[in-house]
Amino acid sequence: MDAKKIVLLVGALVIAITTALLARSMLSSSSTPQVNAQMMPVEADQPHVLVATKALPVGTILDAESFRFQPWPKDLIEQAYYLKGQADPAKLAGSVIRTAISAGQPLTQGGIVKPGDRGFLAAALGAGMRAVTVPVSAQSSVAGFVFPGDRIDLVLTQSVSGGGEGEPLRVSETILRNLRVLATDQRMDAMGADGKPEIRTYSNVTIEVTPKIAEKIAVSQTIGSLSMSLRSIADTASDLDAAIAGSDVDLPDGTDPKSEKAIIAKMASRPVDRGSTYSTGADVSRYQRSSVPAKADTSAQSMPVNGAPVGTVAFKGPVIRVARGTNVTEVPVGGK
Repeated sequence: MDAKKIVLLVGALVIAITTALLARSMLSSSSTPQVNAQMMPVEADQPHVLVATKALPVGTILDAESFRFQPWPKDLIEQAYYLKGQADPAKLAGSVIRTAISAGQPLTQGGIVKPGDRGFLAAALGAGMRAVTVPVSAQSSVAGFVFPGDRIDLVLTQSVSGGGEGEPLRVSETILRNLRVLATDQRMDAMGADGKPEIRTYSNVTIEVTPKIAEKIAVSQTIGSLSMSLRSIADTASDLDAAIAGSDVDLPDGTDPKSEKAIIAKMASRPVDRGSTYSTGADVSRYQRSSVPAKADTSAQSMPVNGAPVGTVAFKGPVIRVARGTNVTEVPVGGK
């Protein structure tokens, strides 16, 4: 090979290597420098403010899991905040939110109504809702394990007499579902001095209902006895799914998440007075009735009809209707 060509190849190789090194150096120098983020040190004397652990709409009944203390900058402290060391969180349990509070925002004294304050029960009620007090016994109140904010079903138990022979019909029916408990014996703070739920029996329960359901509860108390059954949180979710799958919920057009969330939250908190279930005495014992006893006919029984006295119904078994032209005759099954 010619020496001149060899020199040219070596020169081109040197230039290529030099260009690659320069490009690498330029790219590494122009890259964004990494900054090691460090957490701001928490001062020893930094104040702690009571903040909401979740979104608290208007009318929410506070419990021990609704708030917690969190460090807060000194220059952002307001007089309306609840400060650690000055406020007792146990005394706030059972209070009602008067103005909506977002998750992570401080609770303010003006935005909370405590039990016993004027307008407390009205603040706990949702728009268009009513408060109704229902008398219950120790056996029908889930032994005191129902607290303000829980949701219950109401069961009506009654005896139906039909006027005939035998025992009356005994039946229990779930007439109302998903009712929110507001108070038990005029008490909203179901927490003890240690901040834990206090279990005790009571004789009255105040619940949140619609005006129509309030009328139904007033009538049901004259029919029979009422008892409560505590609902699970999962039951509300399943009922909501069933309502969305059916025609009970009209979801908004489009894909607005805020509108859908508002409608779903409203549906999950509404009382239900349809689709009731029932059980009769025969479902429990074979010696009980499954229907209302028929009334006895006290009319004159002197004139027999087809071998049976007047006022009684002769037993008639299954028959077969035989048509011969325009004549139709009934032949008892097993007969000729």
